[in-house]
Amino acid sequence: MNKLTPLKELFTPVYGVNLELVNIEECEKSDYNSIRFVSRTEVKNGVSAYVKRMDDVVPNPAHTISVAVSGSVLSSFYQDKEYYSGRDLYYLLPKRKMNKEEMIFYSLCIKANKYKYNYGRAANKTLKDILLPDEMPNDFKKITFTQISIPSDKGILKKQFDLNTKNWKSFTIEELFKIQKGERLVEYERIEGETPLITATSENNGVASFISYDDFKNEKKIFENKITIDMFCNVFFHNYKYFSDDNIHTLIPKYNNSSPYVFLFITTILKQLKYKFNFGRQLRLEKIKKECIKLPSEHGQPDFEFMENYIKSMPYSASL
Repeated sequence: MNKLTPLKELFTPVYGVNLELVNIEECEKSDYNSIRFVSRTEVKNGVSAYVKRMDDVVPNPAHTISVAVSGSVLSSFYQDKEYYSGRDLYYLLPKRKMNKEEMIFYSLCIKANKYKYNYGRAANKTLKDILLPDEMPNDFKKITFTQISIPSDKGILKKQFDLNTKNWKSFTIEELFKIQKGERLVEYERIEGETPLITATSENNGVASFISYDDFKNEKKIFENKITIDMFCNVFFHNYKYFSDDNIHTLIPKYNNSSPYVFLFITTILKQLKYKFNFGRQLRLEKIKKECIKLPSEHGQPDFEFMENYIKSMPYSASL
């Protein structure tokens, strides 16, 4: 086991630039003179905006770890480029040569101490004394770091669509879909494979495990590009082949439209029914059929074109 040593033996903590975002001109990431603005947030690697560089402000150096000492205390991130920072944010300069992987490792170690702090207990006085491994364990050295592709936040359509519910109409589920129930498959009968098995859960898009396609394709129903709804009204769209157990109902559209964007729109609407169901009141087949949802309509029929275009206008739709 590695020896623990105070942070100050590994890094020099330096108080960051200390700028107010409201006083800086924001810009696009792609602008030639843009620079990251790192704040005390715990998301997006600490980057809350991109701003224009200022001639009289020296940025925090690259290849450092940014650490929030108040707010979201000990939110720590490796920064590979120069950056500006807000109040109560330190950066850590390594005292010995460290590669990117080591810096990421130590940022995670620092973050693991978050439980000791909160909004009322800052870390500005104790940061230097946080205990860290004196070196990265061999197991971590074997990990291969690969470049992660960041999805585009652009929409497919630039036009914005007004979600005006004035022209929406109520439809029962059975007006829109045929409903097929899944089949019981107890855990000890499941043969491991690569095809998702959908069960009653609110997590992981309903996927509980992966089972063998070849062993079950002739014995169990298999679906693809469909919406599922379970007994607790957990609703998901699956754009892949899947099996489902007997607590899952697959919705097979009666309408002539198989656009995944339409399915995503309707999935979001169906999720709004969830408040009506729990362990004491479960959503069974006969109840599903009679449940009503409101959808955009035109001439008394669902307006699928609007649904598709609305989803395509949303941020990140280009990455779906």
